[in-house]
Amino acid sequence: MASKWLIGLGVVAAVVGVGAYVKRDAVYFYTHAPHDRNVLQWTVDQRDYAFRHLADLPMIKAHMMTPSAAPIAFASGPELPIAGADGKPFDLDGFMAHQRGVGTLVIVDGKIRLENYGMGYTANDNWTSFSVAKSFTSTLLGAAIKDGYIKSVDEQVTDIIPEFKGTAYDGVTIQNVLTMSSGVQWNEDYADPKSDVGKIADFKGNDKEEAVVAQLKLQPRAHPPGTVWHYNTAETGLIGVLVMRATHRPLAQYLSEKIWSHAMAQPGFWVLDTSGREIGGCCISSSLSDYARMGQFIMDGAKVDGKSILPDGWIDAATRKQKDIAKPGRGYGYQWWTYDDGSFCAVGHFGQTIFVDPKRKLVIATNADFPTNDETSRMEERFAFHRLVQQAVDKEQGATGRALMQ
Repeated sequence: MASKWLIGLGVVAAVVGVGAYVKRDAVYFYTHAPHDRNVLQWTVDQRDYAFRHLADLPMIKAHMMTPSAAPIAFASGPELPIAGADGKPFDLDGFMAHQRGVGTLVIVDGKIRLENYGMGYTANDNWTSFSVAKSFTSTLLGAAIKDGYIKSVDEQVTDIIPEFKGTAYDGVTIQNVLTMSSGVQWNEDYADPKSDVGKIADFKGNDKEEAVVAQLKLQPRAHPPGTVWHYNTAETGLIGVLVMRATHRPLAQYLSEKIWSHAMAQPGFWVLDTSGREIGGCCISSSLSDYARMGQFIMDGAKVDGKSILPDGWIDAATRKQKDIAKPGRGYGYQWWTYDDGSFCAVGHFGQTIFVDPKRKLVIATNADFPTNDETSRMEERFAFHRLVQQAVDKEQGATGRALMQ
């Protein structure tokens, strides 16, 4: 595997390209692997292969994240009995098959209570994240504020990215971008290769300017800043640029320093754009258990050596409703989807989620490859599964409480 090493402050990040899997089975690779960068237009068969072997693709470059020698440990616990809506035992196999799920992991109070894999996926395999990466990126912005690289969420975007002066981002604050309410026009139609999001993969940057900055400079204004919530993947890329420029580090390196090298069990990697920078709104690859560790890390206060890497109040602000999203009981925080019961979720296209419920000490990580870009029904099925797990925890904790009182 070709590699180039970036060394800074004792943290090492590798740039990886074509991997060993290609050498082991070239025929299978050229039959199943995609040969272009536009992930949204890959076939289901190509995604099934590539989401697990993303670093093996010759057109994909990535920075590595270094794991911890003492990662967050999950103990083993008895399987959590989950009932379906009809009161009968939940059909997990049927759920995973319909979801095209490759893995789901349920953690309650630090114990593994359910672990299931499908489609040939194993506990040691990586799987790409899509927009689950957004919650990692916003967390790094919080860390950059705590470390003093960025003043606050009230700082103007143009203070860090002066190229935006005179564009639709002039007058937009970091808070506006964090909550996807910049007011800048954007088309997030995944099925249309000519949409704004469809152009991200091939939009060109250079040594001096990130690809996402080059793209967003051309976007017009649709609303005054802070007034309208509108989902925009590129704006998480913009958050990544803010972090990179302020810290003078690649995102993968900063992620390694702040989280990965303290909490995670396996190496991860973050895909780069055409200008050689991480794509802030997408494409971290990790094992299922390390996605769960991210949920546990946030739920436990984002602490390293007993001290939070985030500013006081950050997790509360990031994981509660900052903006309404026209769905009752739900909202949007700092790149986390929120629920009125206090739970929150990182959500990625094609079916990746990290669901966190602090009240129940519950983390659910699930990876899948939904068959189409129209994923509303399957994602609602996923959220319904989360609710069934919550109910199972409530029932168990209620029974435990009654037993203690007897």
